[in-house]
Amino acid sequence: MAAMIVTSDPKLHHPHVARNREPILAVLKRLLPARALVLEIASGSGEHAAFFAKALPSVSWLPSDIDTKALASIAAFRAEAGVPNLLAPVRLDVMAEAWPVKRVNAVVCNNMIHISPWAACQGLMAGAARALRPGGVLYLYGPYKIDGKHTAASNAEFDGYLRQQNPEWGIRDLGDVRELGARHKMTLTETVPMPANNLSIILRRDE
Repeated sequence: MAAMIVTSDPKLHHPHVARNREPILAVLKRLLPARALVLEIASGSGEHAAFFAKALPSVSWLPSDIDTKALASIAAFRAEAGVPNLLAPVRLDVMAEAWPVKRVNAVVCNNMIHISPWAACQGLMAGAARALRPGGVLYLYGPYKIDGKHTAASNAEFDGYLRQQNPEWGIRDLGDVRELGARHKMTLTETVPMPANNLSIILRRDE
C-alpha cells in the first residue's frame, strides 16, 4: 500500500482582504499611471498582490515582505494567479538603509504602520523617498487618528488592543505621518475616506 503524501499549502488567508480590496483598487486606478512599476511593502499573504496585478494588467506589481512564511504565501498566490505582471516577491526590511529596488512609480503599503513600531514608519518614509521617481506616489491604507482623536469608537478599541499586544504598536496620527513625509520631501496631497473607518493616504514625492 502506497504511503499517503501530505503537502501543506503555503498560502495564508486574511479575511479583511476581500473586504477592502475593491475600495483600494478604485483609488489605485485613479492614482497610478497607465504603465507603472509598483512596489508593495509588507505584502503579507500576497492576496492583495494577486488581485491588484490581475485588475491592473499594464502595471508591474512587485510584492515584498520581511517574513519567510509571507514570502512563501506570496509566491504561491503568484503561481496560482499566473499573470506576467505580478513579479516574484523580494525580501525587504523597511528599516534597512538600502532596499532591493530603485526607481518605482509608486509604493503601496496597506495595514502596516499601526502594527509595527514607529521606527518602521520612519524607515518606510525614508525608503520610499529613495525609491520613488519624482512625482511618484506613496499610498498608505489603514486607520488613523486626526488631531490626536480617533475617528470611531471601534478604532479606539482596536488601538487599545494593539497596544496591549505591543506598546510600540498603535494607530498613528495623520499629522505625524504628514510631518514625517514632509521631512523626506513627500507631500500629503489627498486623504480618502474608506470603509470600516479607514483612510487612504496619498503622498507625492516632490518633483
